[in-house]
Amino acid sequence: MSDQNLLKSKKEQVHELRRNGYVIVKGLVSQERRDAMLEVARRQLAEAAAPVEFEADLKYPGAPDSKDAPGGHTVRRLLDAYARHPLYAEFATSPEVRGWMELYFGETPYLSRAHHNCMMTKHPAYGSLTGWHRDVRYWAFERDDLVSAWVALGNETVENGALWFVPMSHKLPFTSDRFDDAKFFRSDLPENAALIRTAVSPALEPGDVVFFHCNTLHSAGKNLTDQVKFSLVFTYRGASNAALPGTRSASKPEVPLV
Repeated sequence: MSDQNLLKSKKEQVHELRRNGYVIVKGLVSQERRDAMLEVARRQLAEAAAPVEFEADLKYPGAPDSKDAPGGHTVRRLLDAYARHPLYAEFATSPEVRGWMELYFGETPYLSRAHHNCMMTKHPAYGSLTGWHRDVRYWAFERDDLVSAWVALGNETVENGALWFVPMSHKLPFTSDRFDDAKFFRSDLPENAALIRTAVSPALEPGDVVFFHCNTLHSAGKNLTDQVKFSLVFTYRGASNAALPGTRSASKPEVPLV
């Protein structure tokens, strides 16, 4: 594909993200890079290499009650992927990601190390449900305009706990009563339930990347297969959209993509 056609394709992808709140870019990650990152992830998961977050820490539906309960040491996230291994950092700041984010933000993109920045794992027996939410619920930036890149290192389907998205939900204004105390979208409200019924779960193949907006409602189910699912996730902002001082969003140095 020529450079001009590549640019057109990216512009179309960015347009779709702006319209729907998410877009799938097929085969963005090469098989060689993907296999290498997956090998590292499997090794580090077997070692529970710190820093990690356990399912028991989150207490989501289906998670063990405590670290002393059966499955209590099931890892949910291998944290700080950027510093965890050079392969992850290389992808996070790669030319293909930088070019995509530059086109979206129209300025220098920055990688947040305070949010996402992890190898997400979902285990068959003790991998929990993730309720409907907007990622920005715990984030603090000058504007609610950040984009996450979710890399499928294997097949992702409804059966193994793939993502669900509510199309165009990033544009909807919600009052605080539409969310519970933990800032999850309340499925018990009729107006919320009607919106959730419009959700879609796109099947991903190894190497596919989903770019999605921080205000897009999304969730993920349980892993009903016998294999752990691995997904690499990073979040980006534009240079002019700084984290608010003194918040968790400003707690780690960010990485400019230049």
